[in-house]
Amino acid sequence: MTKKSKKIFKIISGTVIFLTLPSFLFFGFLFFKYNEDLPTGVQGKEADALAYKMLEALDYDAFKSTNYIEWSFKNRHHYKWDKENNVCQVYWKDFKVNLDLNDETNHKAFVHSFKVESDMAKGLIEKAVKYFNNDSFWLLAPYKVFDEGAERRVVKLNNGNKALLVTYTSGGLTPGDSYLWLLDSLGKPTSFKMWTSLLPIDGVEATWNNWTTTESGAQLPTFHNLLVFGIEINHVKGTL
Repeated sequence: MTKKSKKIFKIISGTVIFLTLPSFLFFGFLFFKYNEDLPTGVQGKEADALAYKMLEALDYDAFKSTNYIEWSFKNRHHYKWDKENNVCQVYWKDFKVNLDLNDETNHKAFVHSFKVESDMAKGLIEKAVKYFNNDSFWLLAPYKVFDEGAERRVVKLNNGNKALLVTYTSGGLTPGDSYLWLLDSLGKPTSFKMWTSLLPIDGVEATWNNWTTTESGAQLPTFHNLLVFGIEINHVKGTL
């Protein structure tokens, strides 16, 4: 290796270390500070009763009667969901996908309002489904505790309070994920802890305390704190 090559190698190596070492140390700090084992809980009537208490605190009847929900996720993805007919328009950049959540053969993809077919349509539809599954969960997760494949357990915390552990054994993009709902005295969610295949740290907590009451009476979140990050949900509407 020539003298010049050695110098270039040292510069590149130094740059890589400079860029990666702080990230590695930061991740290590977060891992040891927040990583938790999945708690154990008990299935049965008590767990279901706690889940119903949470739904009652959020006025689940108002949510059920809501026929149309609109929202934006991080100002990047935009949704117009006809909940009654279970079809949703998903917008991002120059793309639009009409999702028929009852019949995937009716999905349609558009670029600049022009319908596209074949592989391009397939890719856009897959992306829209992925966006919808993730972004709608951050909006609607409390209302999904009795979804098909959901298992509910009551967990006793160190402070004596009880929390609701929900594990999704099927459905969505990442079956097997678990969420521990922390509730106030009325049963309303204040945060949840997550054990998911998409996050490298188990037990990370995200807030659920920035609620808005829509025109239909449904209570939906507008912001979540997740570690040092914020997840903003804008333009939230819910109508009958």
